[in-house]
Amino acid sequence: MYRKIILAYDGSLEGAIALREGAILARRSGAEVFLLSVVPHGGGLQVAEGVHGGAVAMELDRSREVLQRAVRRLTDLGIKPEAKLAVGDPARVIGEVAKEIGADLVIVGHRKRNMLERWWSGDSGAYISDHVTCSLLIARNAISDEAFEAAIAKLRAAEPSAA
Repeated sequence: MYRKIILAYDGSLEGAIALREGAILARRSGAEVFLLSVVPHGGGLQVAEGVHGGAVAMELDRSREVLQRAVRRLTDLGIKPEAKLAVGDPARVIGEVAKEIGADLVIVGHRKRNMLERWWSGDSGAYISDHVTCSLLIARNAISDEAFEAAIAKLRAAEPSAA
């Protein structure tokens, strides 16, 4: 069904929900996974840089660490993601990366306030759906640790190499 899936991840609870749904979907469909983290370049980060020199570098380091943790987690699940850290308007960057890799599906988390603004309508006020030409999944289904581990175990058991 899906060949290339982008998981937009920022380390938040909502991002973790998207990561879990994405991992299950990717395992079910045998899709390639592209893990993408976008650091917004908005005014808040620029103000922080003005007040505390090095704030941008600190945010990039934090985001890089979060991204690497997600890569390790997905790798532990048998998924070998390609990871990318970018800076810019999240909606626009996600759309550009989706087009660049020929993604079939983009999966994002949803937070009622900041996440909505961050993933859905960035600095330009454009919606992420205005920037992607593939399917878009807004992950909202919180999966318990037990249910997630059971789903992954079931998928592993069903793989031909497990027989």
